[in-house]
Amino acid sequence: MEVSFEEVSSHAKIATLRIEQRESVHVLHPNQIVAFQGKSEQREDSFMKLPSMYRKKRFVQSRLHGPANVMLGLPEGYSMAVIPIGADDNLLYEFRHVLFYTEGVSYTSHLQNVKNTLITQDLVKMQFKGPGKLGLLTAGPIYQMALDAKQPLYVDISCLVAYPRNAQLRLCVYGNTLASQHMNYHWEMTGQGHVLMQPCKPDRKLDEHMKNDSLMRRIAREVLPFGGIFIK
Repeated sequence: MEVSFEEVSSHAKIATLRIEQRESVHVLHPNQIVAFQGKSEQREDSFMKLPSMYRKKRFVQSRLHGPANVMLGLPEGYSMAVIPIGADDNLLYEFRHVLFYTEGVSYTSHLQNVKNTLITQDLVKMQFKGPGKLGLLTAGPIYQMALDAKQPLYVDISCLVAYPRNAQLRLCVYGNTLASQHMNYHWEMTGQGHVLMQPCKPDRKLDEHMKNDSLMRRIAREVLPFGGIFIK
């Protein structure tokens, strides 16, 4: 399968999947299918299993058979990356980022502990095994960073896309008192291998700064502990 990208405007992009004969692709966000060039019977939609419905907040997935061309629309501000998946791949993924995977790729669930689930609102991570390819939908181009066995890496929980299964993780905040009071939860990570991150995230506070808001209200949100929660 070949993937190409086309920028239709300064904000929107389209990805074209060229699916060869005897190839199939599972699309987990069917609404992003803009166009399909192939026979009608080459698209088979089915209901997701209950765990996948919960994680993806969707009910239907599509299986597309080749030979065919598929155009996928990427939402404004989002990028798509195609990741090769090997038989011994050990990365755990945030399932919500998975746009598609090719036939031959399987996945298993890995449960988080109760504390991490309550904070991240995510019960499981997904491990994929190949051979095949994985299409990831991320806010901004995906970025890879190496882990160190001793020096911790702090990653915002909303930016982490995938990490090695054997990495050591701990939910925390860091820095001095002022920094820790006003930041989102982060993963403190050590180990071997690399993590995948999305460099952008929705920032409500930045949006508020860009709007015509009162100076005193903005100062109160930033300076007072938990001001961003109680002062709207």
